[in-house]
Amino acid sequence: MTRCVLLLRGLNVGKANRIRMPDLVALVERAGGLDVSTYVQSGNVLVSSEEPEALAKAVERALVDASIRSPVLVRTGPELDDVVAHDPFAGRDLDPKLLHVAFLSAAPDPAAVAAVDHEGLLPEELVVRGRELHLWYAGGVQRNGLDRVVKGFGVTATARNWRTVLALRDLLAPL
Repeated sequence: MTRCVLLLRGLNVGKANRIRMPDLVALVERAGGLDVSTYVQSGNVLVSSEEPEALAKAVERALVDASIRSPVLVRTGPELDDVVAHDPFAGRDLDPKLLHVAFLSAAPDPAAVAAVDHEGLLPEELVVRGRELHLWYAGGVQRNGLDRVVKGFGVTATARNWRTVLALRDLLAPL
């Protein structure tokens, strides 16, 4: 049994893709998830499953049946440990609300990563590491060049701020 977090993209943001957390828990349980709980209302579902990737696909289908279009990505506790351990911004005094991790459905194409104009993004910064992007929104999360770059990678992405990443890692930590 694997303990993991399902990361739902675009859930309860604005007027679209709205779902109450008790309803989301019930939906994930019906899809086969065990020990289901949520963290905040923006699509973080802590769950146990024998096959997390298969569960994510089942949850995606169940959401569509509920008229909600939300890609579902999965990360395990060890994967979140690794994200935190390899924080490229560690040691810098940065506002955790402006420091984000974008979780990707797949590693972006190396050619697309090589084409990123890092100088042109300043003061924002982006570091690609496997299936995660570490993002520093120095000028604020609104109106920045990072989101355009992330979309250009052609993979599904859902971002969480650093505080949420740390909280999810801690919630998945073995007792």
